[in-house]
Amino acid sequence: MSEDDRAIARERVIESMEQSAEVYGLSRSAGRIYGVLYFSEEPLSIPELVDETGYAKSTISNVTRTLTRIGMIYRRSSEGGGRRVQYTAEREVWFILQDVFQQYVQREIQTTLRTVQRAQAQLPDDSKNETERIEELRETYEDLQEIVTLASEFTAAELRDALESYDR
Repeated sequence: MSEDDRAIARERVIESMEQSAEVYGLSRSAGRIYGVLYFSEEPLSIPELVDETGYAKSTISNVTRTLTRIGMIYRRSSEGGGRRVQYTAEREVWFILQDVFQQYVQREIQTTLRTVQRAQAQLPDDSKNETERIEELRETYEDLQEIVTLASEFTAAELRDALESYDR
C-alpha cells in the first residue's frame, strides 16, 4: 500500500469519526481532533493540532478540554518537564463506547422508560390497544436498558464469549 493509499484510508476513518462524534452529541471538530490524535504516533500539542486540522487555536483548546473531560484523550506535559501540553488519544475504543453507554444512552433510556411508565399509569382502563402497545414499548426499553448495562460492565471479549457460549 502506497503512502497516498494510507493517507486516503486514514482520512476516510477520520471523516467517519467526525460523523460518529455528532451522533454522540459532540462536534465534528471533536471527531476530527480525536481521529488525528488516534493516528498520531506521538503526542501532539495545540499548535501541532492547529497545523494538522486547520482549526483555530481556540477551537482546539475548547475541544481538547471537552475530549479530556470525557476520557477520549489524555493531557500530559511535554517530555523534559516543559510547559507545552500535549495530547494523546485513548485507543481502547470499547472503553470510550462503554463510557458513552453509561453517560448518554443509559440516561436517554431511563428518561424514555420513565415517560412510558407514567403514560402507562395514566391510561384509562378501557384503553386496551394503547395499554398493549405501551406495555410492549416498556418491555423493549427495559430489555434495552439491560443490554446497555451489560455492554457497559463487560469487556468486548467477555460479551463475545458469553454470546458464543449461549445455547439457543
